[in-house]
Amino acid sequence: MPIIKIRKVGTSEVLTVPKTIQHTTTEFEVFSGRNGSIVYTPKRANPFHDEKFIKEHATELAETLNNGDLLNDEF
Repeated sequence: MPIIKIRKVGTSEVLTVPKTIQHTTTEFEVFSGRNGSIVYTPKRANPFHDEKFIKEHATELAETLNNGDLLNDEF
């Protein structure tokens, strides 16, 4: 397992991704995990902001919501 150090670049602190780690995206969400760990996960699209997803599932979601009215793209 490679060891990396936090380095300062301008006003930011940076963790370098080692070449041995293959990544398929360039955007990540980051959060603090247990015991001081820093966790990066690939950024995923929110389906509830995706118009195609909303159109495909609006009927099924409206039925689940007891036939309530959906406002714009609201679920």
